[in-house]
Amino acid sequence: MSLIGRSIDQARRDIRTRLEAAGIESPELDARLLLGEVLQLDLTGLATAAARPLTANEAAALETLIRRRIGGEPVARLLGRKEFWGLSLALSPATLVPRPDTETIVEAALARLQRDGRADDRLRIADLGTGSGAILLALLSELPNAQGIGTDINPDALRTAAHNAAALGMSGRTGFVACDYAAALRGPFDLIVSNPPYIPSRDIDDLAIEVRAHDPRLALDGGADGLAAYRAIIPAAFERLAPGGVVVVEVGQGQDIDVARLMAEAGFDTSAPAKADLNGVPRASMGRKPFI
Repeated sequence: MSLIGRSIDQARRDIRTRLEAAGIESPELDARLLLGEVLQLDLTGLATAAARPLTANEAAALETLIRRRIGGEPVARLLGRKEFWGLSLALSPATLVPRPDTETIVEAALARLQRDGRADDRLRIADLGTGSGAILLALLSELPNAQGIGTDINPDALRTAAHNAAALGMSGRTGFVACDYAAALRGPFDLIVSNPPYIPSRDIDDLAIEVRAHDPRLALDGGADGLAAYRAIIPAAFERLAPGGVVVVEVGQGQDIDVARLMAEAGFDTSAPAKADLNGVPRASMGRKPFI
């Protein structure tokens, strides 16, 4: 059924039905987001204008987005942005879509800094493989006296991160450097964070289409055992952290033990257990550099 002339409310219900029939997990939410994008209306605006009929141009734009969504393209890619830690972040083909699980890294890092009484200090933070800048910018939004550097091997990702920093008024507190993890950085840092690629190469083709077909493979592929990035990041973090400094990294399901071992081998204190995400999966592994 054509959407031309359908009211906004009728169109929302039609889109939901089509998405649901295609097996989309959140058809109601996606329908509202796609309508809001095309009509440039928020939830309140959609409700207020519920009886207004769609124009031919609006219907055509919606049809394009619906087909792309049914084809497996994530809503965040269709909108070109994603909310993370309450921040609206622009995306690009060079960046991962930030996921709620990754907020566990922010939570773990903030909790450690608060426990150490350092949340108000003039901290230096490094985010290795920053992508959209999600983790770094979330931390800076909570740490008003901190400054941070984000690195990424892809200059396009760095441009996206810098754009997000500017949009959030954080350009003066951030810097972005093109390099492989920490290769171009000099310490000391107080906190190093990272969401590195950790999917074993053989498993990537089994991921959901939203991930395998639309997230950059470079940001997913963790090598044969999924641990290649940690072998580079963890020793580099130890060298660049100040005594008492902390590294927090995202890990995949079942990787927390191996990552803790790598941290211990590098000299970190790993007595703090990995913090679990909302599904109970250990997600944020932490190490602290000893003072001596």
